[in-house]
Amino acid sequence: MKSLLSILILTLAFFSCKTSLNNKASKDSYFLPPATTYNYAEIDSVKLFYRAAGDKNNPVIVLLHGYPSSSHSYRNLIPMLSTHYYVIAPDNLGSGYSAHLDPETTKYTFDLLADYTQKLINKLHIKNYVMYMQDFGAPVGYRMMMENPNRIDALIVQNANAYLDGLTEKRQHFFRTAQSDTSKTQYDFLYSLTGKDAVINKQYLFDLDETNMNVQSPDAWTHDLAFLNSKKDRDIQVQLFQDYNTNLLSYPQWQNMLNKNQPKTLIVWGKKDLKFNANGAKAYLKDLPNAELHLLDAGHFAAEEKTREIAELILKFLEKHDIK
Repeated sequence: MKSLLSILILTLAFFSCKTSLNNKASKDSYFLPPATTYNYAEIDSVKLFYRAAGDKNNPVIVLLHGYPSSSHSYRNLIPMLSTHYYVIAPDNLGSGYSAHLDPETTKYTFDLLADYTQKLINKLHIKNYVMYMQDFGAPVGYRMMMENPNRIDALIVQNANAYLDGLTEKRQHFFRTAQSDTSKTQYDFLYSLTGKDAVINKQYLFDLDETNMNVQSPDAWTHDLAFLNSKKDRDIQVQLFQDYNTNLLSYPQWQNMLNKNQPKTLIVWGKKDLKFNANGAKAYLKDLPNAELHLLDAGHFAAEEKTREIAELILKFLEKHDIK
């Protein structure tokens, strides 16, 4: 009798433990991120690629990438945000998996990139969204915002310059000369900046040191270089370098727009960035005194180095402003 009772007690304990473990697994799995999907949309007979993740009924975050990258920049950030938001990360026309129209017949400008990206957002029936910008993402994003600032629920600015304060005199000269000097010598110089050595050492590793060198994944530049494999691919980026000074000329308009509309703004900036320095981050406070500013121990590609920290700052910021 005692033996049967012992067996019964052990059996009940086993099933109780199993139920507890199943419940724990169920609860833990609830917090796992949704799968990212990889999609194409046709815009004016041109295919644009975008990554998407999350519930479409949630508020939308649009992630705009910089040079020399694509939506691949956000491969780690997307899962961290998509448990709470619907996240869209497009590849610019001429970058990543989006169509690379021939630069001999298509003139690449930031107006062109912004136009295609806005049409993609419209095609996806996204009315309002949070806009995250890094590097080239700023001139694309601010052009979109200038068209209709009321569509932007909040701004997340990550090493995305809109003030001359963030550019040294040498850097400003580089952009002005890229536009004004049409010589073959200047073209050859710009073209060299799109090559393997420049992408690795003058972009991704440029502002890293022994404290953060091992957090930069080589997957980033390996992916980018796969789309800078031909002369036409590289000429696309040369044309964008040549057009970049139009952004500097537009800074006053963007600043006026920010000052007038006072969007909810989170600034997360890698303070080790040598291209867009931290003065560019602080300058936003002149027009957006209520913006939240965080200078991170990172470089230009802060989303690669401080993914978790940036995700936490975004989630807390959006929750504080009731965008959830």
